[in-house]
Amino acid sequence: MRIIDNDLLSIQESRILVENAREAQRKLATFSQEKLDEIVERMTEEIKKHVCELAKMSNDETDYGKWEDKYVKNSFVCKYLSSRLKGMNCVGIISKDEENKTMDVGVPMGVIIALCPSTSPVSTTIYKALIAIKSGNAIIFSPHPRAKNTISRTLDILIRAAEGYGLPEGALAYLHNVTTNGTLELMNHEDASLIINTGVPRLLKAAYRSGKPVIYGGTGNGPAFIERTADITQAVKDIIASKTFDNGLVSAAEQSVVVDSCIESEVKRELEKNGAYFMSEEESSKLALLFFRNDGSPEPDIVGKSAQELAKKAGFSVASDIRVLISKQKYVSQNNPYSREKLCPVLAYYIEDDWMHACEKCIELLLSERHGHTLVIHSRDEEVIRQFALKKPVGRVLVNTPGALGSMGATTNLFPSMTLGSGSAGHGMTADNVSPRNLIYIRKVGYGVRTIDEIVNGKVEVNTPLLKDMEAKESCDLDNVEFLEKVLKKLMENLK
Repeated sequence: MRIIDNDLLSIQESRILVENAREAQRKLATFSQEKLDEIVERMTEEIKKHVCELAKMSNDETDYGKWEDKYVKNSFVCKYLSSRLKGMNCVGIISKDEENKTMDVGVPMGVIIALCPSTSPVSTTIYKALIAIKSGNAIIFSPHPRAKNTISRTLDILIRAAEGYGLPEGALAYLHNVTTNGTLELMNHEDASLIINTGVPRLLKAAYRSGKPVIYGGTGNGPAFIERTADITQAVKDIIASKTFDNGLVSAAEQSVVVDSCIESEVKRELEKNGAYFMSEEESSKLALLFFRNDGSPEPDIVGKSAQELAKKAGFSVASDIRVLISKQKYVSQNNPYSREKLCPVLAYYIEDDWMHACEKCIELLLSERHGHTLVIHSRDEEVIRQFALKKPVGRVLVNTPGALGSMGATTNLFPSMTLGSGSAGHGMTADNVSPRNLIYIRKVGYGVRTIDEIVNGKVEVNTPLLKDMEAKESCDLDNVEFLEKVLKKLMENLK
């Protein structure tokens, strides 16, 4: 009898992939930004032809969400990300300050290990491949088991296009024998430089244990606050559109709605008018039992399902035009399923007396899972918006826009990204909309502008932008009170 050990095969493949990627990246590091841009453009042109096919394939394989919305995400990455990448310098001299005699040199991190979610497998894979090559890095993907075929198909198209235009073989690759041990081998390999984990929380601790820098785009649990000065009609439309986009699969989509009490009746009317169904306490309790398993992990069977499917699973029914299920809540608790992230069209609904109480409620919600992802506020009061931006433990604050689309840079001018950092609460190394600039380190170059003698003897030749318009460049003693007074006077004038 012949027995094949898939773990051993996966581990062996992982080692070979990283070694090949290391050699390929050394060649890639010699490429100019112009050459890298040519490869990225060719990859984009080719994958564009397949985004509809891949959206349908993704939907069929994972049984998550709506293929039409996945097509929108795939197209968005190809169009908007590609547009923002043009003209961006990531390698070589990326900035130069002639006046201060300094330069910044962009240096690729090396070999990147990428984990992609089953919820947005195509758009996330395209995005990561483009930003990695743009910044001169090699990248190896460990496909999510639930979306393995779709991710593999996407990468086959990208690899063929890139290598046909000069990308070194092995610089863009993926694990064919996918096992947990194989993925761990990728992350722990000594030649791996960086891990990007998007939406795979079960491997987050293992990523940290690897000792490598980790960029994590994870769970959201973001609230949306509708403040009394908001355009209520537009706010409700934005929230419903966001929460129903791909049946709620985007982590930045609103999980809760916090409403100013003085406008609550109007908000509720608008929600119902736009397809929201307010569940009874009994219906809320039945549905709550479906969200999480006994160990606290999310239940995959409710992810990306429609309002009708969710209601049916919970033992009640809703009309065919219902788009979102809403449960009224008062308290935030780890034991309350409605206080946590749910990747489906379900919203918790809180009523607060004023924006200060709403502010506290939003903080409670954001801290309940401590991932600091996204907050949405609908308001016309700039001072309230400012206070929310200053005080919330969150990576991004969105104003008067849908959470799902605003966060990724579709309805805002944030960087077009499918990995939204959750670093504000200590998860991952950044809270950015991750771009190619997050995949390089900056080598600093500084030209000498003072001599050792000037420093040692307390004499400094003053020739700075602050004093450049003074009558004459002077050589001065740092103990000279008259000169220091002159400097302070100049500083005060600049501050006015």
